[in-house]
Amino acid sequence: MILSAATAKGVATHGAIVERAIELVRKQGLESLSIGGLAQAAAMSKSGVFAHFGSREDLQLAVLDAVAEDFSQQVLAQAFHQPRGVKRLRAILAGWMDWTLGAGCPMIAAVIEYDDRPGAIRDRVVHWQRRLRDALTRAVELAIETGELRADIDPAQFAFEMFGIVLVLHHDTRLFGGTDAIVRATRAFDRLIADHAA
Repeated sequence: MILSAATAKGVATHGAIVERAIELVRKQGLESLSIGGLAQAAAMSKSGVFAHFGSREDLQLAVLDAVAEDFSQQVLAQAFHQPRGVKRLRAILAGWMDWTLGAGCPMIAAVIEYDDRPGAIRDRVVHWQRRLRDALTRAVELAIETGELRADIDPAQFAFEMFGIVLVLHHDTRLFGGTDAIVRATRAFDRLIADHAA
């Protein structure tokens, strides 16, 4: 499909606004995001931002979708270049740790902010977190199929524990700083693999 110059410019502007919004969310959280605050940060008028996002909630949803897409491309898609099995699981964890430690994880922050607040934002967070958990579970199932992990293990439990390793990594590095958490997270994952090895 060929886009007109005006449409292409609109798409580019929309993308640039979302990128600026993600930068703000990484620093201040999703709840702090507003049309006015984003307009000021992006050196645009409020009406200009509003033309792309009809409401604050629409803007927040767009940020969540963009973050999820970025994670999919930067972490999962890259890991899928590795062969099925433990190598792929290790690649997922390594990419996930790099992505999380780079500038924080807006999705984890959104989970904390919205886990007990019903509504469209929470629903979207749940949607993306379930998609991630399903992808992790499938990667574990493939490692069972290759014979590297035991056939009697629960793939969802393994994914749960893998997820937990990243959560505590995010918590400790953001709260305490330093690299000790990276070493501990890697050690925890090595033990998880060893405990479930065929």
